[in-house]
Amino acid sequence: MGNLKWPEGKKCAVMFTFDVDGDTTWENGNRGLPNGEKYIKSLSVGQYGPKRCVDRILDMLESYGVKATFFVPGLTAERYPEVIMRIAEAGHEIGHHGYAHERFAGKTTEEQIEIIEKTQRIFKDLIGHEVTGFRTPSGDWAKITPQLLYERGFRYLSSMRGDDRPYRTVINGEKTDFIEIPTKWEVDDYVAMAYNMYPAEPAGQDRISSYRLVEDNFMREFRGHYREGLCISYMSHPQVIGSPGRIQILKHMLEQITSKEDVWVATGTEVSDWYRSHSEEQEEK
Repeated sequence: MGNLKWPEGKKCAVMFTFDVDGDTTWENGNRGLPNGEKYIKSLSVGQYGPKRCVDRILDMLESYGVKATFFVPGLTAERYPEVIMRIAEAGHEIGHHGYAHERFAGKTTEEQIEIIEKTQRIFKDLIGHEVTGFRTPSGDWAKITPQLLYERGFRYLSSMRGDDRPYRTVINGEKTDFIEIPTKWEVDDYVAMAYNMYPAEPAGQDRISSYRLVEDNFMREFRGHYREGLCISYMSHPQVIGSPGRIQILKHMLEQITSKEDVWVATGTEVSDWYRSHSEEQEEK
């Protein structure tokens, strides 16, 4: 397969995305404790993201002139409205990430619609409009989920792992202009560095990888995508990448990637709009 075409003759596309989960993921893990108790320390791991790390990330992105996409659960937007407003006011894109970071797989159609529409109402009240990009929480969904999103005006997804180039989503056997921009576990900071003692994250423990090796992995993926003219979507989480030490991984990546004049750094909407309008010629590659 040949290289894809990108705007202004750019060689490849790069998306920097951030899942602003807050404490929603840790709250899900707290279920089942007696008397409704919660692991307060564990919740604080997630709260660290919007409390301290988002602003650090926003400053870093601004220093390199990069606009990113932030996928936000509705519950996080309710709990930290001023943080989400700062993201939007800085010119970054907000995307949908469920309401309470719940899995869509296994939920009824009615339950999924309620989650989708509830969070859209929150965004409309907070930032003045509904959003058009979606990343499924925990990376999986029900078979009908793309159709429900498409019918409600969403324009792109960034959830699947099975490609390294955008593609048109198939709904009811037909290709649509609903664009999937895949990401990969290999460029997910959570997989490499998220950690909690109890409840255990990861379940088998032994993680918090070498920052140097994580950065090397991320950049090797970039160089491979660059060489083949593809689209790479980095998936980060403020609570993970946004600490004073780990933010240096992001800094070094931004330094190297933005130094290349033939790399297009774009938001999810920009990538999906471009691919949608050029998909015929792209899919011949």
